[in-house]
Amino acid sequence: MIVAALLGLAAAAAPATPATTERTSTLVIYGNDPCPKAQGDEIVVCARQPESERYRIPKPLRARPYNAARDGSWAGTVKVLDAATRDTRPNSCSPTGSWGQTGCFSRFMAEAAAQRQADEAEAAAHPQ
Repeated sequence: MIVAALLGLAAAAAPATPATTERTSTLVIYGNDPCPKAQGDEIVVCARQPESERYRIPKPLRARPYNAARDGSWAGTVKVLDAATRDTRPNSCSPTGSWGQTGCFSRFMAEAAAQRQADEAEAAAHPQ
């Protein structure tokens, strides 16, 4: 009996739903395009933009500030990735990369050749 009374109170307290539903349409129209006519209980709201904006990205999406980390060039991204993986590639002279011993030997030979050329250039500039 108490449950029936509570259910009766809950049914009486529920708000009545409207018999008709109102429909609202919001449209953006460009240039001289006509705003569509409302039909029945429909409400049509039109916002007019210039014809030059028809195929453009919306202004809120265009006004994004430049962020170098996010919007950097592809060449800059490649340069960063290249520097980050330089020590793990073959011939890198690194204990973490493959073929590190060949890279160390190549670096040693290049430094020796550069030192020899520098010594020869200095000897030619200052003959004894």
